[in-house]
Amino acid sequence: MFSSLFLAMGVVSLAQAAQFNVTVGGGPLRYDPQFVNANPGDTIIFTFKQSNHTASQSTLAQPCVKASNGFDSGYMPVSASNTNGPFPAAQYTVQDMSPVWVYCKQGNHCQQGMVFAVNPGTQFAAFQAAAMGNTTASSSLSVSTTATTTTPTGVVTATATVTGGGQTVTTTYGSFPGSPAPTSGTSTDHKVVVGGSTLTYTPSNITAQIGDTVTFQFMQKNHTATQSTFANPCRALTLTSTSGQVGFDSGFMAVTSSATTFPTYTVKINDTAPIWVYCKQSGHCGQGMVFSVNAVESGANNYAAFKAQAMRLNGTSSSTTSTGAQATQTKSGGVVVMNDRGTSILVGLVGVVAGMFLA
Repeated sequence: MFSSLFLAMGVVSLAQAAQFNVTVGGGPLRYDPQFVNANPGDTIIFTFKQSNHTASQSTLAQPCVKASNGFDSGYMPVSASNTNGPFPAAQYTVQDMSPVWVYCKQGNHCQQGMVFAVNPGTQFAAFQAAAMGNTTASSSLSVSTTATTTTPTGVVTATATVTGGGQTVTTTYGSFPGSPAPTSGTSTDHKVVVGGSTLTYTPSNITAQIGDTVTFQFMQKNHTATQSTFANPCRALTLTSTSGQVGFDSGFMAVTSSATTFPTYTVKINDTAPIWVYCKQSGHCGQGMVFSVNAVESGANNYAAFKAQAMRLNGTSSSTTSTGAQATQTKSGGVVVMNDRGTSILVGLVGVVAGMFLA
């Protein structure tokens, strides 16, 4: 009796649920509509248009930062020539009446106002304004970020005498054991070409001083510049750190074969600690597509060893084009099903809901 009643109530609840269709991208950097008011059990279907966007859960306080255990569609690349579909989609089921904040984590799309909300009340305008207030980019093709947000393990405070602009000064800096001391007070931008005809960063290993910048220029296909560690070359630092470090990540940069302009991503060097980078596009890290800054070449953890480690692991621990490692995701009929409350809810709903919408 109770089983029959539960089943009947479940059918009634699902029958009353509404479906909201949200278009992601396809011209302007926006979700259309930008917000919806939904009830528990309603579903949001995100349909991704050109060119390469995400639907990633954030918070009102940090609009452009993925929420802990928040859902994430992963990057959904759509070619410019695909105007009639089919288009990739992601599905989210509303759990309660609390606000749900969403952003696109591609490049600086969030900082250009590409955000979405479920049940925002009167706060959507404030959410979008906060997202746009975080921008440090100078154009739609350039993103600027800081290489490290916390001091890496092993870095100590040191002093050095440097020259620049005709002056000699003493500076205090973060020094990593075995790394050279700074010799110049003038900063340099190091250009690194990503991809193109080969799965490489060119150059693949550089020495940079504190205050220098590294600008990654993305060539054809779809690559990333994602910070990792020597021990886990093919996994993002943010996912493997035991001390709360947040690594930089350019996001996927889709570039067509006929492109004449190329997106860039710039990272500032804050100390002399080695920086390890990989491309998280499926299989690329395992083929040796890695990069380093200030690797201690005289030690065991040098660039060649880092690349060998990546190829030895063959990318088996790397993220692919879906990067929501802390969220629950499955695929049903080609639609990514996202949930921010754990597998117990997801397992109970995927079969029924997907069957209703995809039959």
